[in-house]
Amino acid sequence: MEKNVLGGELEPCGTDPVTGFYRDGCCSTGPEDEGSHTICAFMTAEFLNHQRGIGNDLTTPMPHYRFPGLVPGDRWCVTAANWLRAHNDGMAALVVLASTHERALEVVPLDVLQEHRVDVPPDPGMLGD
Repeated sequence: MEKNVLGGELEPCGTDPVTGFYRDGCCSTGPEDEGSHTICAFMTAEFLNHQRGIGNDLTTPMPHYRFPGLVPGDRWCVTAANWLRAHNDGMAALVVLASTHERALEVVPLDVLQEHRVDVPPDPGMLGD
């Protein structure tokens, strides 16, 4: 059983679009995941713009990687290093802690992740307009 940063069982991050290094909906990780796609982030326009600005375009679809391109409101497993860079630049995405893999703590301290904590319902449309 993989664990989240809170010590509990790792919960799914997102299935529409299907996220995760292994495209299993979870921020699961393993030796093949050299980028450590372990942080379940709730996409915002600011975060997506920041990532594009550092050369990590998350909005353009790349079908050969089974990557649909993201929009604000999507949940996606992002690399711990790129999330931390966004945090340091004041552009961090919100984080779903229960869906963030414990290995993210090798890069980002828990208190930093907790600063950006959000509880997101399974259907982000439930958040309202």
